[in-house]
Amino acid sequence: MQVSNRVRGIIGDGSDGWDVYYRARQMDADGINVTHLTIGEHDIRTDPTILDAMHAAALAGHTGYSMFNGNLNLREIIASRVAERTGVATTPDNVLVVPGGQAGLFATHMATCDPGDHALFIDPYYATYPGTIRSVGAIPVPIRASADHMFQPDPSDIAKAAKDGAASLLINSPNNPTGVVYSQGTMQGIAQTCRDHDIWLISDEVYDTQLWEGTHITPRALPGMDERTLVIGSLSKSHAMTGSRIGWIVGPEDAIQRMGDLLTNTTYGVAGFVQEAACFALTQGAAFEARIAEPFRRRRDLVLAQVARQNVVRAIPADGAMYIMLDIRATGLSGESFATKLLDTHHVAVMPGESFGEAAAGHLRVALTVADDRLVAAVAQLLDLARTCAL
Repeated sequence: MQVSNRVRGIIGDGSDGWDVYYRARQMDADGINVTHLTIGEHDIRTDPTILDAMHAAALAGHTGYSMFNGNLNLREIIASRVAERTGVATTPDNVLVVPGGQAGLFATHMATCDPGDHALFIDPYYATYPGTIRSVGAIPVPIRASADHMFQPDPSDIAKAAKDGAASLLINSPNNPTGVVYSQGTMQGIAQTCRDHDIWLISDEVYDTQLWEGTHITPRALPGMDERTLVIGSLSKSHAMTGSRIGWIVGPEDAIQRMGDLLTNTTYGVAGFVQEAACFALTQGAAFEARIAEPFRRRRDLVLAQVARQNVVRAIPADGAMYIMLDIRATGLSGESFATKLLDTHHVAVMPGESFGEAAAGHLRVALTVADDRLVAAVAQLLDLARTCAL
């Protein structure tokens, strides 16, 4: 017996560049001390006050079925937060609660794409993007953002791909893996393309509280875009709640209602005690969120200062998110080869750029997710290896 073609086809052909991550985990299991700078997992746990709220909610009886589209109190808080942060009128009917940002990616593509449709996304990309598109039966179409233009996508390239027919475009700013924040011009060009070609825009904004330079622009706030934009948000990064699996989609009422039907037949809602904890977390205010984000701002500055003191490795301007993308093409090695050598030589694990698409080949993504001193030591080893390879 074989599983369906749909499931067997989720993962594409060839290496996905994640071998370094898996090898590093195995080295850990074998007793080798590895510095892990691979995945975007906070080095702090969820704040105890949030866990206390979750525990109290469970004891208070929030352990049964919840509303499939999200409890009203949580949707009200999210709607108020979005309206305040973006200036776009938002009601609870514009909000759908989902079990994490990944579920939001799946639901939005289910809502915007029919089998065989082209779904556009920007390369470099978060690792699950093409697989999510394949899982709904659509065809993933990457649009390359050039390293030489600091990974800002060119709207003309998007328009060119859209001319061949497209149902949706997925963007991510602040961006994982590059740390790039899309400029006003980039966002306006993207919005114009979506309007011109009548396509849905899916905006993954889970890093919107991790902004170091510039301004976060949500395309939903641009003229004519609220009717065709679906925004994905999450508490994973903003509140260090990755394991709680709680996020949301904001969009037009009809689309949100239809995706609610999808959740009724898939996830069947998010645990009530997790939703109550999310209500508590979202009412702790900007200072709480800034405290969660601050270590990544500080570590970003430390790494950029290290890189500035040499001339082999170049840093892509990291204006947001919890990563630094490093250009190591001067070493003559691919990202995958360099990351493998770094792991073997110094027991430092970073993600090869090739893990995130062809556009990031010859780069490394460094997650800023260990203590400052350990991060600085690991980056020093990376830079020393790069210097040696470039000789």
